[in-house]
Amino acid sequence: MDLVADHNRRKRVGRAVWLMAAVTAGAACAATAQQPIGGLPVAKADPKIAAAIAKISPDNVKADIAKLVTFKNRSTLSSMDTDLPEGTGVTAAADWIYSEYQRISDECGGCLEVKRDDFIEPAVAGSRITKDTRLQNIYAVLKGTDPAQANRRVLVTGHYDSRNSDVSNTHDDAPGANDDASGVAVSIESARVLSKLKFPATIVFVAVAGEEQGLNGSRHLAKLAKSEGWDLEAVLNNDIVGGDNTPGNKAEGVPGQDTHAVRVFSEGVPSPATLQDLHTIQTYGYESDSPSREVARAIAEVSRTYMKPLAGGSPFHPVLEFRRDRFGRGGDHSSFNAEGFAAVRFTEWRENFNHQHQDLRTETGQLPDGKDGTVEFGDYLKFVDTSYTANVARVNAASLATFASAPGEPTNVVFPEVKITNGFNDNFSVISWQAPAGAPADTTYEVVWRPTDAPTWTNVKSAGSALTLKLDISKDNVVFGVRSVDAAGHRSPAVVPYPVRRATMSPSAPRKTK
Repeated sequence: MDLVADHNRRKRVGRAVWLMAAVTAGAACAATAQQPIGGLPVAKADPKIAAAIAKISPDNVKADIAKLVTFKNRSTLSSMDTDLPEGTGVTAAADWIYSEYQRISDECGGCLEVKRDDFIEPAVAGSRITKDTRLQNIYAVLKGTDPAQANRRVLVTGHYDSRNSDVSNTHDDAPGANDDASGVAVSIESARVLSKLKFPATIVFVAVAGEEQGLNGSRHLAKLAKSEGWDLEAVLNNDIVGGDNTPGNKAEGVPGQDTHAVRVFSEGVPSPATLQDLHTIQTYGYESDSPSREVARAIAEVSRTYMKPLAGGSPFHPVLEFRRDRFGRGGDHSSFNAEGFAAVRFTEWRENFNHQHQDLRTETGQLPDGKDGTVEFGDYLKFVDTSYTANVARVNAASLATFASAPGEPTNVVFPEVKITNGFNDNFSVISWQAPAGAPADTTYEVVWRPTDAPTWTNVKSAGSALTLKLDISKDNVVFGVRSVDAAGHRSPAVVPYPVRRATMSPSAPRKTK
């Protein structure tokens, strides 16, 4: 499918979802079918968050990427080389990232705890780790100021290692400007602007190594987070967010970059799901409602609040991609998914594979439009649109700030057993939940819902401070979620309800309850 046509179709569908909610509400009075209760308004912006993301600068993004490019080749394997020129290689890059986070911390009076997750990854036959190799994940912790909520964490990451055509080459240039100095710049710039603010919950800014060798760095950090009991609510992975600026050719039907859109990938079914879990998810139709998918939907809502129209009309916005990653590919968020954490991936709308994983060279040959011409290969800074990357950073920073400001997600969200005439079935829905740990006394809650074929939430009703809500809406026709809201209007991602007694139906097994 043509990507531009597909993207435009998605935008039309997205607009149609919102228009249908408004039109249906107007026609509802004359109809007898189930009707929506209210619309889903754009949340009011927090002035502090809006002011912070406005300070994200394309010039700073460019400086971050340019500095990382100076390390020549950031192959993870280069950490074991002893013949590299001074100031080059992955270890030098790690030291600079550490110093940059420390510099940001010094500017905010020591507000960041800068750390190294430093370990030896053993060689494994047949893997891309060909010898025992030192890896360092560099991260900075902005600790939450509310003792009751500081254990909650949200995290942003990019990978600072790079490669050229040979994944084992540690000496020839591998600038890795887009893949993935751009993602590291998102993490650094988010730290730069958000470190000036205080949040109830904790934000972690990360740059991992080992992605090109097989997600080794993120896997180690995700396992560390699980072993240390991090209450990690959302991971935002940025990988290839440079907005490759190679022009398209409309006359020849070759699309270029969409500078107004970034893809956000999320898994529909949690990675650790067992076969029993899969049957349960299918029984209730929650194949598109994993915690990661709800984080992606929440990011889309945050973007509508904070991202203003660009030149050309539409605002910069995420396009929700309902798969874990690009077709048949993976990234560092997958490491966190594997440990049971909600994690998503940001990637530019249209990748240019001449500018990824390539030796630096120029060749003459057939271009994508079928004509002969000269092709320049290599992941150079000149192919990065730093204004695009700055917009990606703004979406990330606004999402991190919103999630860290909001109360935690509601817990024990269920359809309780109610006394009705026909067992579990009826044309109304009662949902109950419990307050998240450490929730402020003035926390309120919203029930959101959408038609089963809609990609995002279309309706909302406030429950106030109550922990239950009855709606005259059949759960057969919609998907419900519940989210927490603080007094300033910051919202958590939603949590879908299950029955108190879950039933499981599979094609090969009798009905079971648990």
